[in-house]
Amino acid sequence: MRSGFVCLTIFTSLALGCGGGGTNSVSGKVTYNGKGVAGTISFIGSDGKKVDAPLTDGDYTINNPPLGQVKVAIMGMPDVGSGATIPKDLKAKTEVAAGDAKKFGGVAPPMKYAAPDNGLTYEVKAGKQTHNIELK
Repeated sequence: MRSGFVCLTIFTSLALGCGGGGTNSVSGKVTYNGKGVAGTISFIGSDGKKVDAPLTDGDYTINNPPLGQVKVAIMGMPDVGSGATIPKDLKAKTEVAAGDAKKFGGVAPPMKYAAPDNGLTYEVKAGKQTHNIELK
């Protein structure tokens, strides 16, 4: 009888998932004038929690973003003018990957998108989502 209970408990745990499992993430592409953006993207929650991710040719994935309405900030590479092309082989230091050098490619976004109050927002829900952004 006891082994039946243990088997039922294990089966129920596997079916429902142990510990809440799953990861929330938002992936997408940020473009400016139809070209992928290079730099970083940040999601800032209403509590001020900020999660960053690198933008490589506009592609990004933010893991474990704050849930709910977030502000979205997009910062280009340092010392690159708005709309300038950044070579793919350029290595840039970024805090996004714990100080590791990352390879970026794409164009720089307009500076106005670097501020959290730039008008870009998104509603983050649990699970995996896709959110593409076209900057103007």
